[in-house]
Parts: sequence; structure tokens; C-alpha cells
Amino acid sequence: MKIILTHEVSGLGTAGDVVDVKDGYARNYLVPRGFAIRWTKGGEKDVEQIRRGRKIREIATIEQANEVKGRLEGVSVKLAVRAGDAGRLFGSVTPADVAAAIKAAGGPDVDKRRVELGSPIKTLGAHQVSVRLHAEVVAKLGVEVVAA
Repeated sequence: MKIILTHEVSGLGTAGDVVDVKDGYARNYLVPRGFAIRWTKGGEKDVEQIRRGRKIREIATIEQANEVKGRLEGVSVKLAVRAGDAGRLFGSVTPADVAAAIKAAGGPDVDKRRVELGSPIKTLGAHQVSVRLHAEVVAKLGVEVVAA
């Protein structure tokens, strides 16, 4: 099935790409979650609009990505969340929470879809988080999760 990606999907493509995937993957996963729309001739017009929006948001060059990486790695991020007595969180820390904490700590504005958590953060303490700024540039960031 031909689809048009509306978000970046790792291993498949970026927003605005027209890709061919298995019917079940598109019908049961990508389309219901809003990661893609079905390809139509009228949808080709949407592709240009999606690509223009992506071009505005993305970091164009490796030099820009390295500059943002330097600013990110210099930021100390503390995230206050609700936790139980044993240090377990009520829920987990999401990429959106990390992006908001980076912004609140005075760091650059980071898209939540660029934040990669190795595994769900469900405990207090220091954790490593990756931010994919460019296809070739990844910033490693330390996040301190503390009880609120």
C-alpha cells in the first residue's frame, strides 16, 4: 500500500515521503496513529505542504546541528515528577516532558519527536537521553529526575 508519511518514522522515512508498506502495517499502525495518510492523487498536493513545514522545522546543516548539540550538552536538566516512597514514578517520563524541561532549563527548543529515550524512565535519579538533531548528529543529555 502506498502511503504518505506525516511524521518521521524510524526505519521508514521522514514527513512528506511517499513509501510503499504492507497493507496491515499501514492500516493497523501508521494510519490510526496519525503517522501516515493513504496516498491519493489529491494527496500529492499535501506532500509539498508537509515538506515545506518540515524544511522550516528541521536543522538544515551539520554545522547548525553541532551548534545546537553544544548548547544542549551544556544545559543541566532537572525534571520534577510525582513519585512514591520507593523512588518509583507514578507513570513515566515522556519525550514531551524532556523537551519541555530542556526549554525550561534555558536550552534550545527541541521537538519532542527528536528526543529518544533508551527505555521508559520510571525511577528517580540520573538518566541518559539522546536527541537526534540531524541524521548524523546526536546529542547525549543527562536528565536528573527528582521527586516533586
